Amino acid sequence: MITAEFIITALIVVLIPGTGVIYTISNGLFHGIRASIIAAIGCTAGIIPHLLATVFGLAALLHVSAVAFQIVKFIGVAYLFYLAWSMWKETGSFDIKNDNKASHGSAIILKGFLINILNPKLSIFFLAFLPQFVPMTSDNAVGHLLVLSITFMALTLAIFIVYGVCAGWFRDMVLTSPRIIKNSHRSFALIFAALGTKLAFTDR
Repeated sequence: MITAEFIITALIVVLIPGTGVIYTISNGLFHGIRASIIAAIGCTAGIIPHLLATVFGLAALLHVSAVAFQIVKFIGVAYLFYLAWSMWKETGSFDIKNDNKASHGSAIILKGFLINILNPKLSIFFLAFLPQFVPMTSDNAVGHLLVLSITFMALTLAIFIVYGVCAGWFRDMVLTSPRIIKNSHRSFALIFAALGTKLAFTDR
């Protein structure tokens, strides 16, 4: 049911750095490996509604209704700019050894979840992507789509964790001075702002 073509295509899609990857990496750099894994879980959870919407046909609403698409899109844009502003303000130094205690798992998961759930392009993407790998002769298209969705989620979680863990390993080398910390925060803030701007000018 799961073809090599699907696995390769899905891996390419997941490996391309997007908002979720940037969020996971930033948590790995600033809060450590544990926080990056939690962020990866949150981002992966954020794609579940999009996958379910695709499987059960709800994603078609966003494709057909311009109003619904624009509402979800601009909520997502506002949230990305909020993340950018929050990160821009976090430019002070901190104790790397004690920083993990200050990071709250529930808050990290929620932010990662919101990043993906508020991106309507994901529903449109999955609506166009997943059906391509359902055989025309399939007697259970919904079941096939569910298996593809679970596989895609597993690949997403695994790749995001790899990104985050690698960032966590490099954190001691990167975050060695207040200046580097400040520049790192502002760099990620600008990236989130750029992603928000890109989403704002994205059509269906």
